[in-house]
Amino acid sequence: MRPGRDDPPLAENQPTLPRRPTWIVAAFALAVVIILTGLSPLAPDDAPFREPDALGVTFVVASVLALAGLRRAPLAVLTFAATIVVLNAVAGYTVAAVQWPVWIALYACFAAPRRGLRVPAVVVTGLGVAGYAAFSRGQVGVHDAASIAICVLFATVAGEVVHARRVWAEAVEARLDSERRERAAQAERAVEAERARWARDLHDALGHAVNVMVLQAGVARRVFDDNPAFAQEALGHVETVGREALQRLDLLLRADPDATGDDADDDLPSLVERVRATGREVGLDLPLLDLDPGTSRTLYLIVQEALTNALKHATGPIEVTVAEDDGRVVAEVRSASARPAPPGHVPGHGLANMRERARLEGGTFEAGPDDDGFRVRAALPLRRPVEGVAS
Repeated sequence: MRPGRDDPPLAENQPTLPRRPTWIVAAFALAVVIILTGLSPLAPDDAPFREPDALGVTFVVASVLALAGLRRAPLAVLTFAATIVVLNAVAGYTVAAVQWPVWIALYACFAAPRRGLRVPAVVVTGLGVAGYAAFSRGQVGVHDAASIAICVLFATVAGEVVHARRVWAEAVEARLDSERRERAAQAERAVEAERARWARDLHDALGHAVNVMVLQAGVARRVFDDNPAFAQEALGHVETVGREALQRLDLLLRADPDATGDDADDDLPSLVERVRATGREVGLDLPLLDLDPGTSRTLYLIVQEALTNALKHATGPIEVTVAEDDGRVVAEVRSASARPAPPGHVPGHGLANMRERARLEGGTFEAGPDDDGFRVRAALPLRRPVEGVAS
């Protein structure tokens, strides 16, 4: 089926998942926590810690500003923040404020698209914790170790969740892209199939008409002086076939190639009579079969193309036989005295079109030399039972 002009686009308006920088939102939230705490964490709760001064504020500001590089280099930010923690401990300040950029950077490393940052991030974090424990003026007890473990666990698990969500979103987006491409390819294949179908119909309708007209015009030319009445009859057939061909072409261009405009168009006896008018001997054995329109039309077009080929490539009598065989309708067209193909002859599309028509109808097609002539055989499935047989 050809896509209509009002049909929705095949490769547009598909749902997509937003790619939000979740880790930036989380980092900003944690940074807000630091800002809300103010500089109060710098004030030592215990005597061993150094009073806050300009150097302590510098450490806090530097570690927070380093978070601006999380998107491009989260591991470098983590290394810098861990170094600040160690230097902060060496200087004697409390770790309350400068620890947060470390956890944020650790989270960013686990949330990053590249999994290769995780092991180095754990190593850097471990070295930072070890440096803090070694140089801190306060005693690192069980409570501090538990807090550090909770922060590490939260940062790594949260980062892993964000990374998994990103991978899932990318997989869904890739699947949607693949489906859009497949729909576009299917639409293109449907258009190509429709074009091929129209080309087959044009070839069958016009090819048969032109061949019959050429043969009848030749007959009229040869007997014009000796038998004017027969010549006029042949020219009348030329006019009739030409009008039918123009009507068929008009229907093909204006409407549906399935439309015929005339019930006689699918009438095999009328088709055979037009071929006989060219002077060729054509026999027809046609039983009375109740076929559905699709099978009937396919049968007619195959026989029409087979007769066209017989007119072009054979000189002897033509036999058309239609019969039922094991739930299938079988049509055979045999032509005697087939002319051999001349050197350099390029086969046309007739046999390919007949084979494709039979395939689309669920049947089979055979064609090849037979004794001194050529045989075309098509077997199509019967959609309705046989009502009677007429000789």
